[in-house]
Amino acid sequence: MKTFGLILPTLCAGVIAVAGTSSLRAQSANIERGRYIVDQVGACGYCHTPRLANGEPDKANYLKGMKKLDMGPIGAPTIKRADHSQDLTSTSKMWERWGDKGVVTFLETAKNPKGHHADAPMPRYQMKAEDAEAVTAYLKSLK
Repeated sequence: MKTFGLILPTLCAGVIAVAGTSSLRAQSANIERGRYIVDQVGACGYCHTPRLANGEPDKANYLKGMKKLDMGPIGAPTIKRADHSQDLTSTSKMWERWGDKGVVTFLETAKNPKGHHADAPMPRYQMKAEDAEAVTAYLKSLK
């Protein structure tokens, strides 16, 4: 009976450790999926990462927002156009105002927590919930 008393707690600890590792892997995979969507699908860095003098992205300020969007002709004068892009990293004021839920909702509905669309040239993405959650997890992982 003493052996059973030692085996059961050890077995339980092993099961908990495996479950924890599995959870970390799933979280890591979700963040990696979000990175892929941000970098490869949405190309968010194009507008949300400042440029160096030579036009290259400033990798030290990846997704920290740009002060002035200079993306060529404005087009129709009736289109309201943003003069800057948001800092998307977890240290930005956006996260303080919106929180995780607000970011997910924006990515799903293309509307901010006040119910407004972002100014052009921001596309009106309407992502599936799992994609919006993955992007949110990735952006939240950035400092």
